[in-house]
Amino acid sequence: QVQLVESGGGVVQAGGSLRLSCAASGGTFSDYAMGWFRQAPGNERDFVAAIDFSGDDTYYSHRVKGRFTVSRDNAKNTVYLQMDSLKPEDTAVYYCAAHGSYPVTIAMMITIWGQGAQVTVSS
Repeated sequence: QVQLVESGGGVVQAGGSLRLSCAASGGTFSDYAMGWFRQAPGNERDFVAAIDFSGDDTYYSHRVKGRFTVSRDNAKNTVYLQMDSLKPEDTAVYYCAAHGSYPVTIAMMITIWGQGAQVTVSS
């Protein structure tokens, strides 16, 4: 199965932008639908966005729809999360996830996770 490594987290002011990347290795990337989840301290891991196997279809949490964009490049085995108009409530550790079904919006159903990337949005 694939292994996932995120990059691109950091600190940004409210209203700013960040792009997260998640590189996959060790498997056939296009066999997996990909997703992003996030977890703030004391909270459960919540669904953010998902993208299907080819990248033709996407699905978003209502909390980020219109501000975040998920995309993938199967030639580079990488999925991205472009985050615009960031708000302090977007502060969390962001995890990418791989699954054989699309879309998977419940964290308990995911078995393949990246290590997480911290995103901090200051007010």
